[in-house]
Amino acid sequence: MTITPALPSTVPTRRSPLDLARGILTGAVIGSSLAALVVGTVLERVPLLVGGLAVPIAYGLLVLAAGAPERAREAAVLPRTALARIESLSATGGETSDVPVRFDLTVAPDSGPAYRVESTQSVNLVDLLDYEPGGIVVVQYPPHRPWAVKLVKRPTPEWEDRATAAHIDSAPGPALTDEPPPDSTFGGYLTLLALLLGAAGVVFVFRADLFGPEDPTDRPPSAAGPAEPGTSSTTIVSAASGTVALGPGQSLFDEGRLRAAVDSLTKGDDGKRQALTVVAQDRVLTVVFIPAGSQAPGFDLDALPYPRIPALVREARTTLGVRSPQTWQLTAESLSGSLTLRVGVAGPDGAASLEANGHGEIVRRVSAR
Repeated sequence: MTITPALPSTVPTRRSPLDLARGILTGAVIGSSLAALVVGTVLERVPLLVGGLAVPIAYGLLVLAAGAPERAREAAVLPRTALARIESLSATGGETSDVPVRFDLTVAPDSGPAYRVESTQSVNLVDLLDYEPGGIVVVQYPPHRPWAVKLVKRPTPEWEDRATAAHIDSAPGPALTDEPPPDSTFGGYLTLLALLLGAAGVVFVFRADLFGPEDPTDRPPSAAGPAEPGTSSTTIVSAASGTVALGPGQSLFDEGRLRAAVDSLTKGDDGKRQALTVVAQDRVLTVVFIPAGSQAPGFDLDALPYPRIPALVREARTTLGVRSPQTWQLTAESLSGSLTLRVGVAGPDGAASLEANGHGEIVRRVSAR
């Protein structure tokens, strides 16, 4: 038999556009899913955790469904049968009765040039003596994948007779492997880039929650500095109440800000105007004044323990079991006869509060349940 030193023309050398697109989509799904799991864990967002698990599962099922027709077509194609010469063989390991053996073969199809191929297959130790260099064996391979060669252990009598009488010359190399890897360097870079972009996209969407501005209640009072004149705020004063709304980037928790806001509501008074209640949130202060001539119990605004208020708010936010507090509110009143301060916080874990006396000393705690 005359051998033509040629390789099968059907061997792929690079990825198709569909393979590249599938790799990009796979990288994006993996990256976004992993990022969703991490971000969902950090932010304690159940929908993100569910999405991080459901998206890759749904994508895997979609890939299986999309590839089902192609797999069915490949299964319907009958494999080709040919004779092959064993150039060399070597066992590559194994601790059971079936050991992996790497065969170097010269495959001689009936309708095409002969070619060299390397194929690793499991062979029982009992049958290993039937294979030796120079021997002729019967092999099968898919028409579209001539490198995927498998030995036929029990050929038909016709092919067994042909193998016994055949003589095949060795074909020159290089030998094809079981499935030659495509040129995947560029495709691998695209997949990695898609993975990073998918993860970055999830982080970007939730960047405000992850890397939002520092909560003013988490800063020490000395870090904020004293209130500066001229900062943007809105002040509304009437006979019954007064309101101060601070502009963006400010907080009543900043050092000196609460006292300055209260003073802006009593500016021009004779100093004897008393308050019924004081309610302070992050950027809004509301003071309800006692009407003239009323006998309702009130308190002097100068009696508020301003230096202690930031510490009370911080104490309520960090020690009452509300791990991610979203709102806080300070209420001061003297309806019971003595000045009482209450700080309430609320978040995903529930609501909690603490109560302090007029000196800013904590007298009661109500933790989140």
